[in-house]
Amino acid sequence: MPEALYGRAAELDLVRLLLDRARAGDGGALVLAGPPGIGKTAVLGRAEAMADGFTVLRARGVPQETRLAGSGLHALLRPVAGLVRSPVLTRALRLGAAGGGMAVPAAVLEFLAELAAAEPVLVCVDDLDLLDEVSREALGFAARRVSGERIALLLTVRDPAGLPEDVPVRALEGLDPAACRALAHELAGALPDDLGACLARLAGGNPLAWRELVGSLTPEQLAGLAAPPTGLPPGGRLHRAHAERLARLPQATRFLLLLLAAHPGLDTETLRRPARWRPEPGAEGRVRRGLLAAEPLAVLAPAERAGLIRADGGRYAFTDETVRAVAYAEAPPARRRAAHAVLGRLLDGDRHRLARAWHRAHALDGPADQLAAELAAAASAAAAQGYPGRSAAYEHAAELTGAEESREEWLAAAARHAWVFGDLPRARWLLAQPGHPLRGQAELMRGRLELLSGHADSARDKLLTAASRLVRRDRIDGVKALLHAAEASYLAGDIRAFHAIAGQVALLRRPDDCANAQLMFEYLQGIAATFSGDHRAAAGPLRRVVRLAPAVCSPVPLVWACVANLLLGEDATALELSARAIDTARRTGAVTLVPQLLESMVQAYFWLGRYSSVAAHAAEGLRLAEASGQLNAAARHLAWLAHVDAVRGDAESCRDHAHRALDLAEAHGLGIAGALSTWALAHLDLAAGRLADSAARLRGHRDNDHVVVRVMASPHFIEAAARTGDDRRAAAALRALERWAGSTSSPDRRALAARCRALLAAPGEAGERFQEALELHRQGACRFETARTQLLYGAALRRERRPGAAREHLHGALETFERLEARLWSERARAELRAAGETVTRPGSGGGPEQQLTAQQLRIARLVAEGATNREVAAQLFLSPRTVDHHLRNVFARLGVRSRVELARKLF
Repeated sequence: MPEALYGRAAELDLVRLLLDRARAGDGGALVLAGPPGIGKTAVLGRAEAMADGFTVLRARGVPQETRLAGSGLHALLRPVAGLVRSPVLTRALRLGAAGGGMAVPAAVLEFLAELAAAEPVLVCVDDLDLLDEVSREALGFAARRVSGERIALLLTVRDPAGLPEDVPVRALEGLDPAACRALAHELAGALPDDLGACLARLAGGNPLAWRELVGSLTPEQLAGLAAPPTGLPPGGRLHRAHAERLARLPQATRFLLLLLAAHPGLDTETLRRPARWRPEPGAEGRVRRGLLAAEPLAVLAPAERAGLIRADGGRYAFTDETVRAVAYAEAPPARRRAAHAVLGRLLDGDRHRLARAWHRAHALDGPADQLAAELAAAASAAAAQGYPGRSAAYEHAAELTGAEESREEWLAAAARHAWVFGDLPRARWLLAQPGHPLRGQAELMRGRLELLSGHADSARDKLLTAASRLVRRDRIDGVKALLHAAEASYLAGDIRAFHAIAGQVALLRRPDDCANAQLMFEYLQGIAATFSGDHRAAAGPLRRVVRLAPAVCSPVPLVWACVANLLLGEDATALELSARAIDTARRTGAVTLVPQLLESMVQAYFWLGRYSSVAAHAAEGLRLAEASGQLNAAARHLAWLAHVDAVRGDAESCRDHAHRALDLAEAHGLGIAGALSTWALAHLDLAAGRLADSAARLRGHRDNDHVVVRVMASPHFIEAAARTGDDRRAAAALRALERWAGSTSSPDRRALAARCRALLAAPGEAGERFQEALELHRQGACRFETARTQLLYGAALRRERRPGAAREHLHGALETFERLEARLWSERARAELRAAGETVTRPGSGGGPEQQLTAQQLRIARLVAEGATNREVAAQLFLSPRTVDHHLRNVFARLGVRSRVELARKLF
């Protein structure tokens, strides 16, 4: 059984069309272009499997035979050579004599046509550009003339220069992230997400690179006890293929490519500074003396023609990251040192201080300890992330130095910067180095890594240990560690531990603390009061956090200010602060923080009722979290996606996202993710009319044991409990909701409290409470909750036998629900309107797919119509294949189609 072929559905459709046309007597050709390992050979293999009833002729370009005239035709036609009758072709196959002109090409085309008289012919030639010139010309001649014949030619080329003219070309791009995730799952199953992210950076979208990198992993690398790979396996097919391409280039071109490989992003103006190249005796000196007399960009032209590099603004970039790694790895050590020495002289000015120190260190241009100290100092002074990167610089400084104390300090700094810039596997490996001390900063890093992807309780314990060491040396560093430990307690839902940590922090406060420190202390005091249910006491510290926010520029304090605004009900300000925090993190390269920062933005959009934005940013946060191995952030983003699904009435997707989040929550001790997911499922039950199920989910058990989420979810619980007769529990929840809503300036929060009071009010008082809620909604921003209040009020009016007044509110609710594509709530509003005496019809029975399908169904249908498999769609939309299959069956039923081909015709 052939191995799975991911991300090539469109190419296979083109091959299928080519074969169908050849069967019908309208032959043609197709060239697949792309670098080694991209999947061209795999597509050829599938084409052969699809060519039922064809005579299949195969050949492959071999570098050693490029100069043997006719060798490609000999390999291609050897299985059927006994059928050749043309003297010209016979002579060419036996003697390699072409004689020039079009005699041989015409004889090849005529022979293929003779074969096709019996059954259609498929010609598959891999690496056409490595064939000899005679064979290339003959096949190009045939490819341009097979129209009207039962012949299909499927050719592949590596380099653009090898393309035959006037033949259709399909350039194979790298696999998209969804296809990469599906391929990685097939190869390794439970590959750790952060290791997968590291492999993704190395492999890009090259499927062969993925296969070889995963196959090269050691048990220690899989367990995080050894550094992840830094390049392709040297003995692998892809490494050898790139090495062969590089070996065919002139020596001077290879040296310039080595400079580009040793310093990615090197600009062309720097390359044009030959006076700094300082030729030396020996072979390297001769190469560099030759370069002094040449225009460097002209020297790079052969590499550009070979498709190894491309011009990108004012610099050259490798077309494939794997080529860059091989260009560096294949150079002998002496040549690498020479390249670093050149770069150390070419790069000048303050902005290149770190790069200059890096290249001098790799060139061994001085005493090792001196070079290490210079490199560490340059890394410390670097203002932003660039090449080589502060983590790599500290790590190399640690490798060079003979001073053990400096080595320990620089390894911890390397781990910290690897963590900040998203390379979590390397951060873990650096912290696991033999003899690495269990000192405060290293322990803090271990705790923060655990907080991203480990168990919340374990993270808290590590962070408390780090705080106990740090606080004796630097009080503020100790407070930061305690804040992270409190965050771990918050994620776990362990409020008792949170209060204990908050008490420790309060004892460390001083009157003369700077603005950043004051913000930390005020934030923890406000959150602690919130967890106690004393929202009025929380308001003062939280407002002081908001006032201090303009004075800070670090992303994490900005998010604390964002959380404070959310608790105070100031959602628009919270959105502005979260956007500022995300922008700051991205601008400074702190990519590890972005998934966590996005969650604050998601919450702001949620309270504003902008659910499309919630879905978009939660999906981005989930993608980034999974790519970087941040499973705890991934769980929370999955829960928020489940909330959007619940609003839209997409039951399958809601359950899929929620149960995946619940699994992570249970494995990692994440009380908040479990509570958020349970809330989403309860919302779905409420929308579907399963009131008892909704109330039971929110009544307070293991999956809903988080005080903050319990208060946020209380409007749903009060509605479900009140309508199932559990007034006592509903009233207790209302008291907690009123304490929170009353402490905020949010009309939306206070409207929810007024609506819940209406649900529990005596018959004669409910209308006044509903009116109060609607008046507050008019001052707020959340149109969805306004519609929910209109629906409940309309239903109450209908039961009071006031159908005219009921219909006014029910129409408003229905209009909003339909605009938001809230399918289940729309059905509820229509049912109430029918009960109020109005005839309403369900939309979507006619019109195009946009009117007949839900938003999720339409997204899935379009991806499938574009050629994606169910697994690829699932990976792209963060669903299970089973859920995609469920949606696709509904799509087929609604649109009245029976196959993917019919679906594509319907949509396009």
